[in-house]
Amino acid sequence: METMNDDPAALAARIDRTNELLQRMLAEVAKTPSTHAIFVDAGYLYAAAGRLVAGTEDRRAFDLDAEGLIEALIDRARNVFADSRLLRVYWYDGARRRIHTAEQQCIAELPDVKVRLGNLNANNQQKGVDSLIRSDLESLARHRAISDAALLGGDEDLVSAVEAAQGYGARVHLWGIEAPEGRNQAEPLLWEVDSQRTLDLDFFKPYVSRRTAATYEGAQVNRPTREDVRFVGAQIAAKWFAARGREALVELLPGHPYLPGSVDQDLLVEAEGLLQYSLRGQADLRRALRDGFWEHLRTQY
Repeated sequence: METMNDDPAALAARIDRTNELLQRMLAEVAKTPSTHAIFVDAGYLYAAAGRLVAGTEDRRAFDLDAEGLIEALIDRARNVFADSRLLRVYWYDGARRRIHTAEQQCIAELPDVKVRLGNLNANNQQKGVDSLIRSDLESLARHRAISDAALLGGDEDLVSAVEAAQGYGARVHLWGIEAPEGRNQAEPLLWEVDSQRTLDLDFFKPYVSRRTAATYEGAQVNRPTREDVRFVGAQIAAKWFAARGREALVELLPGHPYLPGSVDQDLLVEAEGLLQYSLRGQADLRRALRDGFWEHLRTQY
């Protein structure tokens, strides 16, 4: 008795259907954008950036505008991975009993940022951060959640994290911080990654400053309110739009809520001049400034 499987015409039809399904799957995969994530070892960042800009690794001696720096890192990644979308920024730091500090809580509230905490021992040394980075890198690569990882760090213990991610097909790109003398990244780590980039002094200068009294021309001023800063942001946005026009606005809008590094720095400098107050290290006021800037621009679209 002849069965469906013995019928050449039926077999050919089944093969055609299978090929059609495969083609559809391949077409869907081709339409799926590449995805990247940024992994920041905050211990390395504070030590290396503090040494480079402020001349010290002591966190108590300088302010770091983490929000502005994260936006700059996202902007840099957008240029490096031009055909890719951002999954998120992973920020790894240490804290006593893994309880967020006020600064870490502000960072955790930023859009597209995930704060992961290791512990701090009695000597203020991070414990468990490297294993967190490895766990996230390996898991994201294994589940094909990312195709590229930008890793800002320098510890040799991160080699295993790089190997784990690469084992699942992800490419790992090591980002470093310019060292005034010698190197601040382990050689075995440099050997293992797929590419290397160094962020220089000019990149970090806008976001790191030694702690001093917030004064302009020697005069003490009161801290402005968030509404004051938001209003100034809107003022600057109106001036920006008048000078650059609708075409520039259309180019800027897709990046919301992030601003290109150059625009963000111009906004900061002009706002500090109008307010006569330093916004460096003032994450809540920097956010209010950007909110005011964006709110005005979006009314013009």
